[in-house]
Amino acid sequence: MRNITLDPSILKSVYFTLLFSLVATVSSAQQLPQFTQFAYNTMSVNPAYAGSRETLNVTALHRDQWRFIESNPTTSTLSVHTPIKYSRFGVGLTYINDHLGGENYNYIYGNVSYTVPLAQNINLALGLNGGTTNYSLRNPDVNDPFFNDGFTKWNPNFGAGIYLSSNKWYFGMSTPRLLNTDLNKGESAAIERNSYYTIGGYVFDLGDTTKFRTTVLAKVTNGAPATYDLTGSLFFFNKLWVGAGYRFNDADGFSVMSDIQISKSFRVGAAFDFSTSNLNPYKGGTPEIILIYELPIKVSGALKSPRFF
Repeated sequence: MRNITLDPSILKSVYFTLLFSLVATVSSAQQLPQFTQFAYNTMSVNPAYAGSRETLNVTALHRDQWRFIESNPTTSTLSVHTPIKYSRFGVGLTYINDHLGGENYNYIYGNVSYTVPLAQNINLALGLNGGTTNYSLRNPDVNDPFFNDGFTKWNPNFGAGIYLSSNKWYFGMSTPRLLNTDLNKGESAAIERNSYYTIGGYVFDLGDTTKFRTTVLAKVTNGAPATYDLTGSLFFFNKLWVGAGYRFNDADGFSVMSDIQISKSFRVGAAFDFSTSNLNPYKGGTPEIILIYELPIKVSGALKSPRFF
C-alpha cells in the first residue's frame, strides 16, 4: 500500500465525502454492479447468454472497488450455465453479492435461453430470467443512537435479453431487471430501477498466432448517468489475452486487464481500474479477479477451437 502523509482531519473529510457521495449514488438508483471483465461475465446482465459457450461454464468474479477506503464497495459473482443436450435450450443460475457499508444486496436469478440458428455459425438466442433481490441494512456504528436495528427484505424481479453471435462477433441487448422495486420499505431511497444493456464485440485476425478483440458495453439506468465501456485486447497463441479499457462517464475510467488459459479447463484473469479524479491517491484503484472453468469440448477426437467471448 502506498504511504501518504496528510493531516488526519483532511483524510477524515476525504473519507466521509467519498463515502457519502457513493452511498447517495447507490441509494438514489440502485444499479446492478459494473464489471471491467464484462466480456466473460455476460450472463450477469443478459439471460440469453445462458448455454452460448456450448458446454458447462462456471465463472467466479470478485471486485474490490476503491480499496483504500474503509467500508468500500465489494462485489462477488458466481454464474453457472450450460446448454441442454439435444435441444436448443440453455439454462443457468447467477448469484451476485454487492456490499457497501451497512447495505448488502444479494441477487439470485435463474436464466433460460432458446437459440435459433440463422445461418452457418450465426445464432440468435432469446432469454428470460427470474428470481429475487435480497436487501439488508444493518447499523455500521453500534454507538449510533439514531440508526435503527436494520432489516432485510426479499423482492422478486425478472428480465429478458437477446444475444446474436458468430465465431467472430457478437451483439446483445437486455434488461435484466424489469421492475422498479422499493428495496427497504421506504426507510431510505433505495430503489432497484430497471437497467438497459447493449453489448457487442469483434475479433480481428492479425496473424496465425495473434488476434485483436474489441468489445463495447452501454448501460443505461433510470435515474442514473449512462456509462459506456470500450476495451481492446490482443490474443496470443490461443492462451493469453492482454488489453486495456476505458469507461466513459465514470471517475474510475482507465483499466488494464489480462487473462491466461492455465489448462484445458481453467482460465484465470485480472483487471485493475485507475481513477481519473484528483482523489485517486485516496481510493487506491479497483482490482478485479476472475476464474473460469469450462468442460472441454471434443470434436472428432480433437479439442474445439477457443471461444473469444
